[in-house]
Amino acid sequence: MHFVYILFNIETKKFYIGRTNNINKRLKEHRAGVNKSTKFKCYAWRLVCAEIYKSEKDAAIREKKLKAHGSGLVELKKRIKYSILIN
Repeated sequence: MHFVYILFNIETKKFYIGRTNNINKRLKEHRAGVNKSTKFKCYAWRLVCAEIYKSEKDAAIREKKLKAHGSGLVELKKRIKYSILIN
């Protein structure tokens, strides 16, 4: 399985979009400050959304669309608006 996931930083109010085939390992890496993009205030990142794909190519396409097209992320933020309010 391949995952496209959205992290939200409860302190900086920033989002991070990523893709992996091992979501648990990847979340641990983010929280440990291993990832350069999420190293700052790594303890404050929360998983707010994950999509599962059988195909790695489908996951890569979805991640690219979320990162490249602001409208895709805007729509996703509307769907998860109550999730990002949680500490």
